[in-house]
This record gives sequence, structure tokens and C-alpha cells, in this order.
Amino acid sequence: MANNTFNCGLEAALAVVGGKWKPLVLYNLATSVHRYGELRRAIGGVTDKVLIQQLKELERDEIITRIDFQEIPPKVEYSLTPFGQSLATALGTLCVWGTEHMQTIERISERRTSALPLD
Repeated sequence: MANNTFNCGLEAALAVVGGKWKPLVLYNLATSVHRYGELRRAIGGVTDKVLIQQLKELERDEIITRIDFQEIPPKVEYSLTPFGQSLATALGTLCVWGTEHMQTIERISERRTSALPLD
């Protein structure tokens, strides 16, 4: 969150969850604690570099906690803070909307990607 002042609540919320992967991290952590590998498999399609960066940002923004058990092999767990849990609850509404409109969104997306480019 580079900006310290916001013009509205949506702008503030997007500063925290901005990006493709953060909402998916929050979605997966909303139900239980996860280790790094579990998160990576659950999300799929994200590189290690990007996921690690997103996790660091969420930790810095006090959305998640990272517990390093100082073991070999390494054991690290991620979970939501109470602040993060409140955000996950808010994202739940967006998830419901996406589920309700998934077919329409898929149809629009397919039409958009198959359309001929404009000259």
C-alpha cells in the first residue's frame, strides 16, 4: 500500500487486495491455515516468485501471519489475521456474485477473446 490517503473505501480495499493472486490467497486461507506448498497447489498457475511476493505484501499489510517453525525441512504456515478475516468475509460476497454470474462472465470472455481485432 504505497498510498497513505484514499478517496473512498473501495480504493482503500483495492490497495490491499490489488493483483491477480491476493484474492485467491485470501480465499484459500479463509477456511484454514496452509503451508506454502498447499497454497501453491490450491491456487495453481502462479510462479513461486510472484506468490512469495504476494504473501510478503499481505504479511506487511497485516492481512496474514507467517509462522516459521525453524525446522528442517522448513515448515512455514500462513493464516489470516482478524483484520484479514474481515477482508475475506467481504470477498465472500464477491465470490457469491461471481458464482451466480459465472456462465455470463464466461460467455462474455469467450466472445471478447474470439472477436476480430479492431483496425
